[in-house]
Amino acid sequence: MTTTQHYDAIVIGLGGMGSATLYQLAQRGKFVLGIERFGIAHDKGSSHGVTRIIRLAYHEHPSYVPLMRRAYELWRDLESAADEQILHITGSIDAGPPDGSNFNGSLLSCEEHDLPHDVLTSTELTKRFPAYRLPSDTMAVYQGDGGFLLPERCISLFVERAQALGAVVQTGERTLEWQPTTNGVRVRTDRGEYEAETLVICAGAWAYRLLPALGAAAVPERQALAWFETLQPWLYTPDAFPVFNLVVDEGQFYGFPEFGIPGFKLGKYHHFFEDVDPDTIDREPNAADEAVLRDFTEKYFPAAAGATSSMKVCMFTNSPDEHFIIDCLPDAPQVSVAAGFSGHGFKFSAVVGEIMADLALDGATRHDIGMFKLARFD
Repeated sequence: MTTTQHYDAIVIGLGGMGSATLYQLAQRGKFVLGIERFGIAHDKGSSHGVTRIIRLAYHEHPSYVPLMRRAYELWRDLESAADEQILHITGSIDAGPPDGSNFNGSLLSCEEHDLPHDVLTSTELTKRFPAYRLPSDTMAVYQGDGGFLLPERCISLFVERAQALGAVVQTGERTLEWQPTTNGVRVRTDRGEYEAETLVICAGAWAYRLLPALGAAAVPERQALAWFETLQPWLYTPDAFPVFNLVVDEGQFYGFPEFGIPGFKLGKYHHFFEDVDPDTIDREPNAADEAVLRDFTEKYFPAAAGATSSMKVCMFTNSPDEHFIIDCLPDAPQVSVAAGFSGHGFKFSAVVGEIMADLALDGATRHDIGMFKLARFD
């Protein structure tokens, strides 16, 4: 007779959110199992790509700023514990039309939370950061705390440190289903069954497979990233080039200084508005992907419009309002979910891990997550 292994908690998915949750639970002395369908720091989902933007100015909603402040603290804690730099400060630019939500939302978050910032016209922006060539009516918010994280290293460090604290990690294992039990949950995978008092689902683009109710609330979307060789590389170093999030006639784009992979890195939000099945997504970048990113670069960052150095495909998992989904299930409170991060979640993963550990162990958290409740979709 096979004995089912019992844990205090199980975490499904060890990307940004799941790895941080695993670490938080292990830090609290819990015997925790992490199940990952692929490998640690894999490139199949949403938590890869060498660099990820982090910013305190938050045009999406001012309510994110307190969470972001706590995330910065936790990233610094991880750096200190690992004796390794994973957070690089460059400053951040949020820019767009003067009447647009990107500029005004960022400015509102700075004013509401007393964040040091500068408001710049397009001319002032280019004078200060010569790589930028934005439309003449563009307005920008510069906030000095922005920068980028190294996602693969962040995930690896969370998992390594969780394992050092006794966490069990199983990779290459696909979760098939879960069921509530009298005392918790039972999880069945393609390799076995496990029981725990509590379950945390951080399955990213695959979350709706384990929680069918998320079918319309956490929708995977194909994204493409490009790295273009810089023609004037001194303009695109981390010391000279802030990360950006900007709106132009062609859409909303984001970008980074040169780091890790040679070249200027950028992407377009909701690239082709292409909802996908995460198991059948086309993971090969194509000429159309490249063209939309190159056209933008040639127009607004001409000194970075060199040869294509690299391209990658990833996924957003979008909620209807593009705010996060973080909650316990109403009909199974021993199960919590973190999903629907809508292309702007990775920077929060350190604090989301803390929140998910709170929910798993206490059913509540000191952090304000009212905006992220599942009930808003009812």
